[in-house]
Amino acid sequence: MKLLALDTSSEGCSAALLVDGDISERFELAPRGHTRLLMPMVRELLAEKNLAPAELDALAFARGPGSFTGVRIATGVVQGLAWGLDIPVVPVSSLEAVALGAIDSMDIPENGGIAVAFDARMGELYWGCFAARSGLPVALAPEQVCPPEAVSLPAATEGWCGAGPGWQYRSAMPVEVSESVDNVDETLVLRAAWVARLAANAYEQGKTVSAEQAQPVYIRDEVAWKKLPGR
Repeated sequence: MKLLALDTSSEGCSAALLVDGDISERFELAPRGHTRLLMPMVRELLAEKNLAPAELDALAFARGPGSFTGVRIATGVVQGLAWGLDIPVVPVSSLEAVALGAIDSMDIPENGGIAVAFDARMGELYWGCFAARSGLPVALAPEQVCPPEAVSLPAATEGWCGAGPGWQYRSAMPVEVSESVDNVDETLVLRAAWVARLAANAYEQGKTVSAEQAQPVYIRDEVAWKKLPGR
């Protein structure tokens, strides 16, 4: 399987190429450099593996939530590539991808909980709660956007950890949330390699969409996105 994954949903810009289980990645912290960096990263990865775009089986992207502008960049690139190559797309939750990164880096036990928080601006957080199951994150509740004071943790996990830059607002969270979380890593920034791993698993389960259906997820309802073919 050959899958290209992209992420521009946060201050990080990254692309990852999965070829038969092996992942190569380009990553750079560049809050305003996504448009400039993304396609050169893609070209480098393909050249490194001596692959032509037409040899790809699928594309994946971090669909959000995250920076509105950033999410739109990856969505537009993936739509254009998928449309031209006539291959399927796997949209991956940005919160879920960071949960996978936390499982990798924070020694989370089986059934351990991961509460992922991103800064959504306007005094709010993007919030997602997951459990580690066989090394992968499983959502325990719908993702949401809300003030730090309104976050909550589902029951039925083996303890909780926190991941993502939104945890800088831990002091504003309810006491029952703050005191339930033993370990926090605010430094975890989304990487396309995590997107690629989740996408490969979803691809095997047939969870793909067409270029036209590859849409960003902002969570905030008032934001609209027009798909590439209808512009």
